[in-house]
Amino acid sequence: MPTVDPLLVEHRGKIAIVTLNRPDKRNALSEALWSRLRETFEGLTDETRAVVLAGAGPHFCAGLDLGEHKERTAFGSIAMSRFAHATLDAIQFGGRPVVCAMQGGVIGGGLEVATATHVRVAETSTFYELPEGRRGFFVGGGASVRVAQIIGSGRMVEMMLTGRRLDADTGERWGLAHYVVEPGKALEKAIELAGTIAGNALIPNYLIVQAIPRIADMSASDGLWTETIAQALSMSSEDARAGIDAVLGRRKISF
Repeated sequence: MPTVDPLLVEHRGKIAIVTLNRPDKRNALSEALWSRLRETFEGLTDETRAVVLAGAGPHFCAGLDLGEHKERTAFGSIAMSRFAHATLDAIQFGGRPVVCAMQGGVIGGGLEVATATHVRVAETSTFYELPEGRRGFFVGGGASVRVAQIIGSGRMVEMMLTGRRLDADTGERWGLAHYVVEPGKALEKAIELAGTIAGNALIPNYLIVQAIPRIADMSASDGLWTETIAQALSMSSEDARAGIDAVLGRRKISF
């Protein structure tokens, strides 16, 4: 029986569409899927200017494939957690904006994957959970940083202690999604947004996804200095000069 690839990659011009492909397991994150995610995002070429990340089937991602973790040692868990961190860093800091299309469950590790992306679109069926605390363990894929930065540490503590499920509208209010769309429309909207983003100049896109999250971790003084350097790098580029000329000449900007 042929092996099914747990991750599908399709290229459409400047956009790559990356799809978690374990719908029978609600796209649970197996070691093989983690490896394919890291390999894919680290291997994107310069032709790819934006990425759409989606999940096959009725759910985006139900979190870790717990069957692989039942007998894992402490050191094995450390290694797996650090691999997950490196994988999600490749998504967040790979230099290409990533738009996430979500539907159904965005649970545990699935929420960790989603919050490593830059723009998130949720269908009205979307719900969010961090059930680890109720299941006897702790998050290990970056939620304590990324999710807490988005919704606040107090809200994350409450979600983990109670197992609370957030619906699509609450998730949007809390910042877990930027757009909420009707069922079946998340991928379409995500591709539309990725097309817009791919039309931006390369250097500003790179600086936006690299600098802003890091500035959030800095002191105000260090953040302002980093902003100054980022602006100088972007303003001295050929694209910036072309963009300024287009604005002054009242012409359409095309990069």
